[in-house]
Amino acid sequence: MPAFPFSLNDPIQHHGPLPKTSDVVIVGAGVIGVTTALFLAKRRISVTLVEKGRIAAEQSSRNWGWIRKQGRDADELPIVIEACRLWKELAEECGEDIGLNQTGVTYLANSDREMAGFETFMKLAGAYNLDTRLLDSGQTSALFKGISRKFTGAMTTPSDMRAEPWLAVPALGRLAARLGVTIVENCAARTLDISAGKVSGVWTEAGRIETSTVLVAGGAWSSLFLRNHGISIPQLAVRATVAATEPMAEVHGGAAAGAEVAFRRRQDGGYTLAPGSHRLHLGPDAFRHATKYLPALMAHPLGTHYSLAAPEGFPDSWSTPRHWTADAESPFERMRVLNPAPEKSGLAAIERGFKRLFPQFETVRLKASWAGMIDAMPDIVPIVDRAQTIPGLFVATGLSGHGFGIGPGIGRVVSDLIQGNAPGHDLNRFRLSRFNDGSRIRPGPAI
Repeated sequence: MPAFPFSLNDPIQHHGPLPKTSDVVIVGAGVIGVTTALFLAKRRISVTLVEKGRIAAEQSSRNWGWIRKQGRDADELPIVIEACRLWKELAEECGEDIGLNQTGVTYLANSDREMAGFETFMKLAGAYNLDTRLLDSGQTSALFKGISRKFTGAMTTPSDMRAEPWLAVPALGRLAARLGVTIVENCAARTLDISAGKVSGVWTEAGRIETSTVLVAGGAWSSLFLRNHGISIPQLAVRATVAATEPMAEVHGGAAAGAEVAFRRRQDGGYTLAPGSHRLHLGPDAFRHATKYLPALMAHPLGTHYSLAAPEGFPDSWSTPRHWTADAESPFERMRVLNPAPEKSGLAAIERGFKRLFPQFETVRLKASWAGMIDAMPDIVPIVDRAQTIPGLFVATGLSGHGFGIGPGIGRVVSDLIQGNAPGHDLNRFRLSRFNDGSRIRPGPAI
C-alpha cells in the first residue's frame, strides 16, 4: 500500500536564500508558522520562515482535514470562528483549489451519557449562535446512506468545513512567498542567538540570521528546541494512524466520528479514515511530565495506547540529545521529516470499523496509509504566548490535534502579538506559565 500522499521526493519549492537580517524569524513551516508569516507580510514586516524539512510535511498535512467549531474548548471557540472566516478568505486569495467545502461535522453517540456530553457543548453553541443541533436516532440514520447500526443520536454542525491538508498548507505557503516571505526549506534552526538576555538572532545550519523576534512553531519539535534554552514545557507527541480509501460511493459528504472510526469525504471521491485511539511512545519527557497528564488520562483512559520507547531520532527518544551548540549538528538535521509508520493494528481497526458501519461495501480498498505525531498538551489546548524569560521569543505550539482547523486564527493572533497589538481574544488560558504557576490543569474536550 502506498505511504503518505505528500511525496517527500517532490522538488523543494522554497530555496531561500537565507537573508542576513529579518524583522521576524519563524521556526517551523506548519500551518501556524505559515499563516503567522502570511499575516505579518500583509503588514509589510520582513519575515523569514525556516523549515528543517518541507512545508507542512509533518502533522499539518497528515491530519484529518477537519475545520470545525463543533466540540471545541470554550476558550478556543472564538478563535476557531475567526479561523473559519479566514479559511474562506485565504482559499480565495491563494487562487488554488484546496478542497475547501462546507459539508459539516457530526459526532455519533452510543449512549445517553455521550448525548449528555453533547448537551454541554450545546450551551456553548447557543451562546455563539452556532448552527449546531442534536439529532435523535432516526435523524442520525437518515444522515448516512446505508448505515448499518442504530446510534443513540448525534451532534452535528452543518457549517463546519473540510479541506485537503497536503494541498492547503503548501498553497498558503506559496501565497506567503508571493507576499514577500522568505521561506527556506531543508534548513534547520539550531539555536537562538541571545545577547544581553534577549533574542538577537537565530543560528541555522546555513548560518546566522540577525533578528530581534523569533516565533517557535515547531509542532512536535518545539519542546526539544525550547529545552535547549532552559524553557521546559510539558508537550508530548502522540502517534495517530490515518488511511485514505480508493474512490467509492458517497455515504456522507462531510466528516463524522464515532467510538471506532472517524471518516471524512475527500476531494478525490474517497474517504480519509482514522481509528478512535492514538499511541504515546514513552520517553524522558513522558516520565518527566507524567503527573501533569493525569487529569486528561483519567478523563479519557481508553483513548491512548502506550509503547515502551520512542523510535530513534524522535523528539522524545531516549537517544535524542537534549543539549547542543550552534556549531554542532542538531537533532532537527538528523531527522528532516518526522515520518512515523502507520500501525498495522490501527489500519485493521479502521477497515473493520468502516465496513461494520457500511456493510454495502464488500471491501474497503485503502490506497494510502500514513501516521503523524500530534503535539499535545496536558489540558488539550495550546501555548500561545511570549516567553517572559527571553524577550523577543514567542511560542505557538501544542495544538493537540486541533491545529489545522484553527490555524489561520492562531496565525492572525500571533502576528498581532508579535506586533504588540491587541490579539482580539482572551489568551489567558493559553499562557506559557500556566504549568508552573500553581494553576489547576483543566482538560478541554477530547472530542
